[in-house]
Amino acid sequence: MTSSQHSVSLRTGSGRSGSKGAVLAAAVTAAALVLGACGSSGDESPAATEDVPGVTDSTVKVGTHQPLTGPAAAGYASISPATKAYFDYVNANGGVHGRTIEYSVKDDGYNPANTQSVVRELVLQDEVFAILGGLGTPPHSSVLDFLNDNEVPDLFVASGSPTWNQPEDYPYTYGFMQDYDTEAKVLATYVQEEFPDATYCLFGQDDDFGADFKTGLESALGSGELASSQVYSTANTDIAAQISALQAAGCDVNFLASINGFSAQAIGTAAQLGYFPKWAASSAGGDYNTLASYLGENTDKLLEGFISANYLPSYSDTGDEWTAKFKEINEEYNPGAEFDGNTIFGMSLGYLFVEALTEAGENPTRESLLEALESGNVKGNGHVPLGFSADSHAGYTGGMITLIASGVQAYTGTPYAVNGDSVRPYTEDRPAMPENGIPE
Repeated sequence: MTSSQHSVSLRTGSGRSGSKGAVLAAAVTAAALVLGACGSSGDESPAATEDVPGVTDSTVKVGTHQPLTGPAAAGYASISPATKAYFDYVNANGGVHGRTIEYSVKDDGYNPANTQSVVRELVLQDEVFAILGGLGTPPHSSVLDFLNDNEVPDLFVASGSPTWNQPEDYPYTYGFMQDYDTEAKVLATYVQEEFPDATYCLFGQDDDFGADFKTGLESALGSGELASSQVYSTANTDIAAQISALQAAGCDVNFLASINGFSAQAIGTAAQLGYFPKWAASSAGGDYNTLASYLGENTDKLLEGFISANYLPSYSDTGDEWTAKFKEINEEYNPGAEFDGNTIFGMSLGYLFVEALTEAGENPTRESLLEALESGNVKGNGHVPLGFSADSHAGYTGGMITLIASGVQAYTGTPYAVNGDSVRPYTEDRPAMPENGIPE
């Protein structure tokens, strides 16, 4: 879920509208067609009243690109099976307005060139209704223009880049995760409260992931408060020099803007050097089970007190109604799969899509789907609000701190809501789970 400084444009089709006016005008036209087709018969049975890509009388087809293989596969490859499990559960309970969801997952290996190929296939050959949860900023940036030029809903990108929140330039694209700047502010606020006299440092990826995270840290900590900032490249797993530099700078708390493999590499390398600082990681590289798969038998010792941030239900909170339902679904529809933070992520993403599709109406169009997101009626299941509106396509707008203690990663304290440079406690209740965990 990292980022890149470059994107490759794939412009085809009729061209992007580039404005909200075009989207809303199309929605008015679609509504008129629906009313004209329905007349006064009162028939509410599902039926495609116009030629909507990916929508038939009985199905809705969506697609995604995921790193099922390659450098980001560890952990992340388990997300799409969890999303599919949730869709299978919904389908077994009648679908959405009588339509079942067909979910097509294409492996891009976390390679932008592959992403372009598989997304073109999904849109031009498979004619999906929407792209859902495409993972990673370098891969997804390479298809951002293509999807908007072809007016394909590009929903809930699995990356914390602020790129997805540009409604004027990319009206079809919506975020999902708290963005990296927001997440960094949440972590920095907590760390300052808990370790006010510590020396703070950063280990981050050498692209927009690391850069955006650093911007958020400096905003919250203050300019010049990072004693050392070290970067790594995913192409080079030897990071001993960077970790040695952090040790030499006397860093007491190291923030991690890294994917799981490099978070584990940083922690393990530091241990080999006899260096045991506090670690405060982005959720993109802070999942306990994924880190444990890398660290092996020394996991509990190395991860005790590990700090991260999240915004979704916790897989370890057995008393949480969302967690209990998702675990039940995982056992029945994704048998043998581990139940962890990536499972929660995948099912939460699927839930949000079902909620939006339900709100889009009996006979959904791409335009009515976007209107549903902008309506404010689509809430998700996070501990903080979504940022969706006519003027914002930001995903979750804050986060909550997680700590690892005795091998359990659990929430502590209350959520933080972020608005610009303001970080404040968020005390409102999150959305209640609907009956059976399916939006009504």
